[in-house]
Amino acid sequence: MPRPEVENVVIIGSGPAGYTAAIYAGRANLKPLMFEGYQVGGVPGGQLMTTTEVENFPGFAEGITGPELMAQMRGQAKRWGTEMRPEDVVAVDLTQRPFSVKSHDRTVQAHSLIIATGATAKRLNLPAEETFWNQGISACAICDGTIPRFKGQSLAVIGGGDSAAEEAVYLTKYGSHVHLLVRRDRLRASKTLQDRVLNNPNITVHWQTTVTDVVGDTWLTGLRLAHVSTGVVSELPVRGLFYAIGHTPNTQLFHGQLDLDAGGYILVQPGTVKTSVDGVFAAGDVQDHEYRQAVTAAGTGCMAALMAERYLTAHDLGQEFHQSPAPESAAEQDESEPDKSADPALAFDAQQTRHRGSYALRKLYHESDRLIVVKYAAPTCGPCHVLKPILSKVIDEFEGRIHYVEIDITTDPDIAESAGITGTPTVQFFKDKGLAGELRGMKAKSQYRTMIAQNLAATSVSP
Repeated sequence: MPRPEVENVVIIGSGPAGYTAAIYAGRANLKPLMFEGYQVGGVPGGQLMTTTEVENFPGFAEGITGPELMAQMRGQAKRWGTEMRPEDVVAVDLTQRPFSVKSHDRTVQAHSLIIATGATAKRLNLPAEETFWNQGISACAICDGTIPRFKGQSLAVIGGGDSAAEEAVYLTKYGSHVHLLVRRDRLRASKTLQDRVLNNPNITVHWQTTVTDVVGDTWLTGLRLAHVSTGVVSELPVRGLFYAIGHTPNTQLFHGQLDLDAGGYILVQPGTVKTSVDGVFAAGDVQDHEYRQAVTAAGTGCMAALMAERYLTAHDLGQEFHQSPAPESAAEQDESEPDKSADPALAFDAQQTRHRGSYALRKLYHESDRLIVVKYAAPTCGPCHVLKPILSKVIDEFEGRIHYVEIDITTDPDIAESAGITGTPTVQFFKDKGLAGELRGMKAKSQYRTMIAQNLAATSVSP
Protein backbone atom coordinates (compact mmCIF):
# COMPACT_ATOMS: atom_id res chain seq x y z
CA MET A 1 0.00 0.00 0.00
CA PRO A 2 1.43 3.43 -0.93
CA ARG A 3 2.00 5.96 1.79
CA PRO A 4 -0.74 8.54 2.35
CA GLU A 5 -0.42 12.16 1.27
CA VAL A 6 -0.41 13.09 4.96
CA GLU A 7 1.46 10.86 7.43
CA ASN A 8 -0.34 9.64 10.53
CA VAL A 9 2.68 10.29 12.71
CA VAL A 10 6.20 11.46 12.00
CA ILE A 11 8.96 10.75 14.53
CA ILE A 12 12.00 13.02 14.53
CA GLY A 13 14.93 11.31 16.18
CA SER A 14 15.61 7.81 17.37
CA GLY A 15 17.24 6.50 20.54
CA PRO A 16 15.19 4.63 23.16
CA ALA A 17 12.41 7.25 23.01
CA GLY A 18 12.06 7.38 19.25
CA TYR A 19 12.34 3.65 18.64
CA THR A 20 9.86 2.82 21.42
CA ALA A 21 7.41 5.36 20.01
CA ALA A 22 7.84 3.73 16.60
CA ILE A 23 7.19 0.24 18.01
CA TYR A 24 3.95 1.32 19.67
CA ALA A 25 2.79 3.40 16.70
CA GLY A 26 3.58 0.52 14.37
CA ARG A 27 1.60 -1.93 16.51
CA ALA A 28 -1.32 0.53 16.33
CA ASN A 29 -1.23 0.16 12.52
CA LEU A 30 -0.24 3.80 12.10
CA LYS A 31 2.77 3.02 9.88
CA PRO A 32 4.99 5.74 11.39
CA LEU A 33 7.62 7.60 9.40
CA MET A 34 10.87 8.16 11.28
CA PHE A 35 13.63 10.58 10.40
CA GLU A 36 16.52 8.88 12.16
CA GLY A 37 19.34 10.78 10.52
CA TYR A 38 21.57 13.41 12.04
CA GLN A 39 19.40 16.07 13.69
CA VAL A 40 21.01 19.40 14.55
CA GLY A 41 23.86 18.02 16.61
CA GLY A 42 22.25 14.77 17.66
CA VAL A 43 23.34 11.25 16.76
CA PRO A 44 20.84 8.70 15.44
CA GLY A 45 20.34 6.12 18.16
CA GLY A 46 20.82 8.77 20.82
CA GLN A 47 23.37 8.97 23.59
CA LEU A 48 23.40 5.20 24.05
CA MET A 49 25.38 5.02 20.81
CA THR A 50 28.32 6.36 22.80
CA THR A 51 27.83 4.05 25.78
CA THR A 52 29.82 0.86 26.30
CA GLU A 53 27.86 -1.19 28.80
CA VAL A 54 24.18 -0.67 29.62
CA GLU A 55 23.65 -2.56 32.87
CA ASN A 56 20.40 -1.01 34.10
CA PHE A 57 18.00 -1.64 31.22
CA PRO A 58 15.52 -4.34 32.26
CA GLY A 59 15.77 -7.66 30.47
CA PHE A 60 19.54 -7.87 30.04
CA ALA A 61 20.91 -9.65 33.09
CA GLU A 62 24.48 -9.61 31.82
CA GLY A 63 24.25 -6.10 30.39
CA ILE A 64 24.36 -5.02 26.77
CA THR A 65 26.28 -2.40 24.84
CA GLY A 66 24.48 0.77 23.85
CA PRO A 67 24.82 0.22 20.08
CA GLU A 68 23.58 -3.37 20.44
CA LEU A 69 20.53 -2.27 22.41
CA MET A 70 19.72 0.40 19.85
CA ALA A 71 20.16 -2.10 17.00
CA GLN A 72 17.62 -4.42 18.64
CA MET A 73 15.16 -1.57 19.21
CA ARG A 74 15.57 -0.41 15.64
CA GLY A 75 14.96 -3.91 14.29
CA GLN A 76 11.83 -4.23 16.40
CA ALA A 77 10.49 -0.88 15.19
CA LYS A 78 11.14 -1.85 11.58
CA ARG A 79 9.46 -5.21 12.11
CA TRP A 80 6.26 -3.37 13.00
CA GLY A 81 6.23 -1.34 9.82
CA THR A 82 8.17 1.83 10.65
CA GLU A 83 9.56 3.51 7.55
CA MET A 84 12.99 4.82 8.47
CA ARG A 85 14.69 7.65 6.67
CA PRO A 86 18.38 8.25 7.45
CA GLU A 87 17.94 11.87 6.54
CA ASP A 88 18.57 15.22 8.12
CA VAL A 89 15.64 17.21 9.41
CA VAL A 90 16.38 20.85 8.65
CA ALA A 91 13.06 22.57 9.34
CA VAL A 92 9.60 22.02 10.79
CA ASP A 93 6.49 24.18 10.58
CA LEU A 94 4.03 23.72 13.44
CA THR A 95 1.96 26.78 12.53
CA GLN A 96 0.04 24.97 9.82
CA ARG A 97 -2.05 21.81 9.78
CA PRO A 98 -1.03 19.29 8.76
CA PHE A 99 2.43 19.91 10.17
CA SER A 100 5.34 20.18 7.76
CA VAL A 101 8.66 18.38 8.26
CA LYS A 102 11.49 19.10 5.86
CA SER A 103 14.72 17.20 5.26
CA HIS A 104 17.38 17.78 2.62
CA ASP A 105 15.66 15.14 0.47
CA ARG A 106 11.93 15.64 0.97
CA THR A 107 9.13 17.53 2.68
CA VAL A 108 6.35 15.55 4.33
CA GLN A 109 3.11 16.50 6.04
CA ALA A 110 1.94 14.91 9.26
CA HIS A 111 -1.20 14.91 11.37
CA SER A 112 0.86 14.29 14.51
CA LEU A 113 4.50 14.67 15.45
CA ILE A 114 6.72 12.96 18.04
CA ILE A 115 9.95 14.77 18.89
CA ALA A 116 12.75 12.54 20.18
CA THR A 117 15.82 14.53 19.16
CA GLY A 118 17.63 14.00 22.48
CA ALA A 119 20.53 16.10 23.69
CA THR A 120 24.10 16.89 22.67
CA ALA A 121 27.25 16.85 24.77
CA LYS A 122 28.27 20.22 26.16
CA ARG A 123 31.63 21.89 25.61
CA LEU A 124 33.69 24.01 28.00
CA ASN A 125 34.55 26.71 25.43
CA LEU A 126 38.14 26.92 26.63
CA PRO A 127 40.36 29.52 24.91
CA ALA A 128 42.27 26.89 22.91
CA GLU A 129 39.41 24.38 22.63
CA GLU A 130 38.80 24.78 18.92
CA THR A 131 42.51 24.48 18.17
CA PHE A 132 42.75 21.08 19.82
CA TRP A 133 39.29 19.70 19.08
CA ASN A 134 39.92 16.31 17.46
CA GLN A 135 43.59 17.00 18.13
CA GLY A 136 43.46 15.56 21.62
CA ILE A 137 40.05 16.80 22.82
CA SER A 138 36.92 14.71 22.31
CA ALA A 139 33.38 14.50 23.67
CA CYS A 140 33.18 10.74 23.17
CA ALA A 141 35.69 8.40 24.78
CA ILE A 142 33.81 5.40 23.42
CA CYS A 143 34.17 6.72 19.87
CA ASP A 144 37.72 8.02 19.96
CA GLY A 145 39.48 6.24 22.81
CA THR A 146 40.72 3.48 20.51
CA ILE A 147 42.70 5.68 18.12
CA PRO A 148 46.45 4.95 18.09
CA ARG A 149 47.42 8.42 19.39
CA PHE A 150 45.80 7.66 22.76
CA LYS A 151 47.25 4.19 23.34
CA GLY A 152 49.68 4.05 26.23
CA GLN A 153 49.22 7.76 26.97
CA SER A 154 48.12 9.69 30.03
CA LEU A 155 44.47 10.73 29.54
CA ALA A 156 41.92 12.89 31.37
CA VAL A 157 38.14 12.94 31.72
CA ILE A 158 36.12 15.94 32.95
CA GLY A 159 32.91 15.27 34.87
CA GLY A 160 31.49 13.60 37.94
CA GLY A 161 28.39 11.77 36.73
CA ASP A 162 27.74 8.30 35.33
CA SER A 163 29.11 9.12 31.89
CA ALA A 164 32.37 10.50 33.27
CA ALA A 165 32.90 7.51 35.56
CA GLU A 166 32.10 5.06 32.80
CA GLU A 167 34.45 6.77 30.34
CA ALA A 168 37.28 6.90 32.87
CA VAL A 169 37.03 3.14 33.45
CA TYR A 170 36.75 2.48 29.72
CA LEU A 171 39.87 4.51 28.90
CA THR A 172 42.03 2.48 31.28
CA LYS A 173 41.98 -0.23 28.59
CA TYR A 174 43.90 2.05 26.24
CA GLY A 175 45.73 4.77 28.17
CA SER A 176 48.59 4.32 30.63
CA HIS A 177 46.70 6.26 33.31
CA VAL A 178 43.43 8.18 33.53
CA HIS A 179 42.83 11.39 35.49
CA LEU A 180 39.22 12.13 36.44
CA LEU A 181 38.70 15.86 37.01
CA VAL A 182 35.73 16.57 39.28
CA ARG A 183 34.53 20.08 40.03
CA ARG A 184 32.82 19.07 43.29
CA ASP A 185 34.17 17.18 46.31
CA ARG A 186 32.18 14.06 45.48
CA LEU A 187 30.99 12.05 42.49
CA ARG A 188 27.39 12.19 41.26
CA ALA A 189 27.72 8.80 39.58
CA SER A 190 25.87 5.73 40.78
CA LYS A 191 27.39 3.87 43.72
CA THR A 192 28.41 0.98 41.47
CA LEU A 193 30.31 3.24 39.10
CA GLN A 194 31.85 5.17 41.99
CA ASP A 195 33.25 1.94 43.37
CA ARG A 196 34.74 1.02 40.01
CA VAL A 197 36.45 4.39 39.72
CA LEU A 198 37.72 4.69 43.29
CA ASN A 199 39.01 1.12 43.38
CA ASN A 200 40.82 1.28 40.05
CA PRO A 201 44.57 1.82 40.51
CA ASN A 202 44.84 3.28 37.02
CA ILE A 203 42.48 6.16 37.81
CA THR A 204 43.37 9.24 39.84
CA VAL A 205 40.50 11.48 40.92
CA HIS A 206 41.25 15.20 41.23
CA TRP A 207 38.60 16.72 43.49
CA GLN A 208 37.42 20.33 43.25
CA THR A 209 39.36 20.80 40.05
CA THR A 210 38.50 22.78 36.93
CA VAL A 211 40.25 23.11 33.58
CA THR A 212 41.05 26.68 32.57
CA ASP A 213 42.75 25.92 29.26
CA VAL A 214 44.64 23.33 27.24
CA VAL A 215 48.15 23.50 25.80
CA GLY A 216 50.08 21.73 23.09
CA ASP A 217 51.78 22.04 19.73
CA THR A 218 50.06 20.18 16.88
CA TRP A 219 48.50 17.86 19.47
CA LEU A 220 47.31 18.28 23.04
CA THR A 221 50.13 17.96 25.57
CA GLY A 222 48.65 19.23 28.83
CA LEU A 223 45.95 20.94 30.87
CA ARG A 224 45.93 24.07 33.00
CA LEU A 225 44.04 23.36 36.19
CA ALA A 226 42.67 25.45 39.04
CA HIS A 227 41.55 24.25 42.46
CA VAL A 228 38.01 25.48 43.19
CA SER A 229 38.60 26.26 46.89
CA THR A 230 42.23 27.37 47.04
CA GLY A 231 42.63 28.84 43.57
CA VAL A 232 45.97 27.06 43.23
CA VAL A 233 46.96 26.74 39.57
CA SER A 234 48.79 23.70 38.21
CA GLU A 235 49.49 21.88 34.98
CA LEU A 236 48.77 18.26 34.17
CA PRO A 237 50.57 16.57 31.27
CA VAL A 238 48.08 14.49 29.25
CA ARG A 239 47.70 13.53 25.61
CA GLY A 240 43.94 13.26 25.60
CA LEU A 241 41.00 15.09 27.18
CA PHE A 242 37.43 13.78 27.13
CA TYR A 243 34.34 15.81 28.06
CA ALA A 244 31.52 14.27 30.10
CA ILE A 245 29.93 17.41 31.54
CA GLY A 246 26.31 17.17 30.62
CA HIS A 247 24.16 17.87 27.60
CA THR A 248 22.12 20.52 25.81
CA PRO A 249 18.70 19.52 24.41
CA ASN A 250 18.44 19.44 20.62
CA THR A 251 15.54 21.86 20.32
CA GLN A 252 16.94 24.34 17.82
CA LEU A 253 14.29 23.39 15.28
CA PHE A 254 11.47 24.29 17.65
CA HIS A 255 12.48 27.69 19.01
CA GLY A 256 9.57 30.07 18.67
CA GLN A 257 7.15 27.22 17.89
CA LEU A 258 7.02 25.29 21.17
CA ASP A 259 7.25 26.38 24.78
CA LEU A 260 10.74 25.69 26.15
CA ASP A 261 12.17 26.10 29.65
CA ALA A 262 15.19 28.24 30.53
CA GLY A 263 17.54 25.36 29.68
CA GLY A 264 16.00 24.84 26.24
CA TYR A 265 14.09 21.66 27.15
CA ILE A 266 10.61 21.23 25.68
CA LEU A 267 7.93 21.90 28.27
CA VAL A 268 5.26 19.21 28.56
CA GLN A 269 2.01 19.14 30.48
CA PRO A 270 2.45 17.49 33.91
CA GLY A 271 2.08 13.72 33.78
CA THR A 272 2.02 13.69 29.98
CA VAL A 273 4.28 14.23 26.98
CA LYS A 274 1.94 16.80 25.40
CA THR A 275 3.65 19.99 24.26
CA SER A 276 2.18 23.46 23.90
CA VAL A 277 0.97 22.55 20.39
CA ASP A 278 -1.90 20.10 20.12
CA GLY A 279 -0.83 16.97 18.25
CA VAL A 280 2.89 17.43 19.01
CA PHE A 281 4.51 15.21 21.64
CA ALA A 282 8.01 15.21 23.12
CA ALA A 283 9.78 12.09 24.39
CA GLY A 284 13.13 11.30 25.94
CA ASP A 285 15.95 13.63 26.94
CA VAL A 286 14.65 16.48 24.82
CA GLN A 287 12.07 17.08 27.59
CA ASP A 288 13.66 15.33 30.58
CA HIS A 289 16.48 17.07 32.43
CA GLU A 290 15.94 15.18 35.68
CA TYR A 291 16.09 11.42 35.11
CA ARG A 292 17.75 11.09 31.68
CA GLN A 293 17.73 7.30 31.67
CA ALA A 294 17.23 4.92 28.79
CA VAL A 295 14.31 3.25 30.53
CA THR A 296 12.52 6.53 31.26
CA ALA A 297 13.15 7.69 27.69
CA ALA A 298 11.59 4.46 26.42
CA GLY A 299 8.63 5.03 28.75
CA THR A 300 7.97 8.49 27.40
CA GLY A 301 8.29 7.13 23.86
CA CYS A 302 5.50 4.70 24.70
CA MET A 303 3.40 7.55 26.13
CA ALA A 304 3.97 9.69 23.04
CA ALA A 305 2.79 6.97 20.66
CA LEU A 306 -0.31 6.19 22.73
CA MET A 307 -1.20 9.87 23.00
CA ALA A 308 -0.63 10.38 19.27
CA GLU A 309 -2.99 7.47 18.53
CA ARG A 310 -5.68 8.96 20.83
CA TYR A 311 -5.22 12.38 19.24
CA LEU A 312 -5.65 10.97 15.73
CA THR A 313 -8.74 9.01 16.79
CA ALA A 314 -10.33 11.96 18.57
CA HIS A 315 -9.90 14.17 15.51
CA ASP A 316 -10.77 11.44 12.98
CA LEU A 317 -7.40 11.87 11.27
CA GLY A 318 -5.76 8.45 11.43
CA GLN A 319 -5.53 5.96 8.58
CA GLU A 320 -4.90 2.34 9.56
CA PHE A 321 -2.42 0.12 7.74
CA HIS A 322 -3.21 -3.49 8.59
CA GLN A 323 -0.12 -5.64 8.48
CA SER A 324 1.48 -8.70 9.88
CA PRO A 325 4.93 -8.36 11.37
CA ALA A 326 7.70 -10.01 9.43
CA PRO A 327 11.47 -10.03 9.79
CA GLU A 328 13.55 -7.87 7.54
CA SER A 329 14.49 -9.37 4.22
CA ALA A 330 18.08 -10.14 3.52
CA ALA A 331 18.21 -7.18 1.17
CA GLU A 332 17.16 -4.83 3.96
CA GLN A 333 19.71 -6.04 6.47
CA ASP A 334 23.17 -4.56 6.83
CA GLU A 335 25.79 -6.01 4.60
CA SER A 336 27.13 -9.26 5.99
CA GLU A 337 30.63 -9.28 7.35
CA PRO A 338 33.16 -10.78 4.94
CA ASP A 339 35.15 -13.91 5.73
CA LYS A 340 38.05 -12.47 7.70
CA SER A 341 40.11 -15.59 7.08
CA ALA A 342 40.03 -15.10 3.34
CA ASP A 343 43.20 -14.02 1.55
CA PRO A 344 42.68 -10.29 0.86
CA ALA A 345 44.60 -10.56 -2.42
CA LEU A 346 42.29 -13.32 -3.67
CA ALA A 347 39.18 -11.50 -2.49
CA PHE A 348 40.19 -8.16 -4.06
CA ASP A 349 38.42 -7.10 -7.26
CA ALA A 350 39.29 -3.64 -8.57
CA GLN A 351 36.06 -3.54 -10.59
CA GLN A 352 33.94 -3.57 -7.46
CA THR A 353 32.89 -0.35 -5.77
CA ARG A 354 33.02 -1.56 -2.14
CA HIS A 355 36.11 -2.84 -0.36
CA ARG A 356 37.42 -3.46 3.13
CA GLY A 357 40.82 -3.45 4.80
CA SER A 358 44.32 -2.12 4.34
CA TYR A 359 45.25 -4.34 1.38
CA ALA A 360 42.40 -2.95 -0.73
CA LEU A 361 43.19 0.63 0.28
CA ARG A 362 46.88 0.35 -0.61
CA LYS A 363 46.07 -1.35 -3.91
CA LEU A 364 43.49 1.24 -4.93
CA TYR A 365 45.56 4.18 -3.74
CA HIS A 366 48.38 3.25 -6.12
CA GLU A 367 46.41 1.82 -9.04
CA SER A 368 42.88 3.27 -9.19
CA ASP A 369 41.94 6.29 -11.28
CA ARG A 370 38.62 6.65 -9.43
CA LEU A 371 37.87 8.87 -6.44
CA ILE A 372 38.51 6.77 -3.30
CA VAL A 373 36.22 7.24 -0.27
CA VAL A 374 37.65 5.77 2.93
CA LYS A 375 35.67 5.38 6.16
CA TYR A 376 37.70 4.84 9.34
CA ALA A 377 35.64 3.29 12.14
CA ALA A 378 35.92 1.31 15.36
CA PRO A 379 33.71 -1.53 16.65
CA THR A 380 32.94 0.39 19.88
CA CYS A 381 32.00 3.60 18.05
CA GLY A 382 28.23 4.04 18.09
CA PRO A 383 28.12 6.86 15.52
CA CYS A 384 30.17 4.62 13.21
CA HIS A 385 27.38 2.03 13.28
CA VAL A 386 24.85 4.77 12.62
CA LEU A 387 26.84 6.18 9.72
CA LYS A 388 27.17 2.83 7.96
CA PRO A 389 23.68 2.64 6.38
CA ILE A 390 23.58 6.40 5.78
CA LEU A 391 26.89 6.43 3.91
CA SER A 392 26.02 3.17 2.18
CA LYS A 393 23.03 4.82 0.52
CA VAL A 394 25.25 7.67 -0.68
CA ILE A 395 27.76 5.20 -2.10
CA ASP A 396 24.92 3.47 -3.97
CA GLU A 397 24.29 6.73 -5.84
CA PHE A 398 27.82 6.63 -7.26
CA GLU A 399 28.09 2.91 -7.97
CA GLY A 400 30.85 2.13 -10.48
CA ARG A 401 32.23 5.70 -10.41
CA ILE A 402 34.12 5.60 -7.11
CA HIS A 403 35.85 3.17 -4.76
CA TYR A 404 34.69 2.86 -1.17
CA VAL A 405 36.92 1.31 1.50
CA GLU A 406 36.05 0.55 5.14
CA ILE A 407 38.95 0.54 7.60
CA ASP A 408 38.65 -0.84 11.14
CA ILE A 409 41.21 1.17 13.10
CA THR A 410 41.53 -1.60 15.70
CA THR A 411 42.68 -4.16 13.12
CA ASP A 412 44.56 -1.66 10.92
CA PRO A 413 46.05 0.81 13.44
CA ASP A 414 49.07 1.57 11.25
CA ILE A 415 46.84 2.74 8.42
CA ALA A 416 44.84 4.91 10.81
CA GLU A 417 47.97 6.45 12.28
CA SER A 418 49.57 7.19 8.90
CA ALA A 419 46.29 8.77 7.77
CA GLY A 420 46.30 11.05 10.81
CA ILE A 421 43.00 9.75 12.16
CA THR A 422 42.19 11.50 15.44
CA GLY A 423 38.63 10.29 15.97
CA THR A 424 35.94 8.06 14.57
CA PRO A 425 34.07 8.08 12.35
CA THR A 426 36.31 9.87 9.86
CA VAL A 427 35.79 9.80 6.09
CA GLN A 428 38.65 10.76 3.77
CA PHE A 429 38.54 11.38 0.04
CA PHE A 430 41.58 10.57 -2.14
CA LYS A 431 42.13 11.57 -5.73
CA ASP A 432 45.32 11.18 -7.82
CA LYS A 433 47.23 9.87 -4.74
CA GLY A 434 46.39 12.99 -2.76
CA LEU A 435 43.96 13.84 0.03
CA ALA A 436 41.05 15.70 -1.57
CA GLY A 437 38.92 16.18 1.54
CA GLU A 438 38.05 14.94 5.01
CA LEU A 439 34.91 14.84 7.16
CA ARG A 440 35.45 14.14 10.85
CA GLY A 441 32.69 12.88 13.09
CA MET A 442 29.07 12.22 12.20
CA LYS A 443 27.98 14.58 9.43
CA ALA A 444 24.80 15.17 7.49
CA LYS A 445 24.12 12.77 4.63
CA SER A 446 24.13 15.68 2.21
CA GLN A 447 27.71 16.59 3.13
CA TYR A 448 29.05 13.21 2.03
CA ARG A 449 27.05 13.36 -1.17
CA THR A 450 28.25 16.90 -1.92
CA MET A 451 31.90 16.07 -1.23
CA ILE A 452 31.80 13.12 -3.65
CA ALA A 453 29.92 15.03 -6.33
CA GLN A 454 32.28 18.00 -6.15
CA ASN A 455 35.36 15.81 -6.49
CA LEU A 456 33.86 13.91 -9.41
CA ALA A 457 32.93 17.17 -11.10
CA ALA A 458 36.45 18.52 -10.62
CA THR A 459 37.86 15.33 -12.12
CA SER A 460 35.59 15.47 -15.14
CA VAL A 461 36.61 19.05 -16.06
CA SER A 462 40.32 18.65 -15.39
CA PRO A 463 42.54 18.68 -18.53
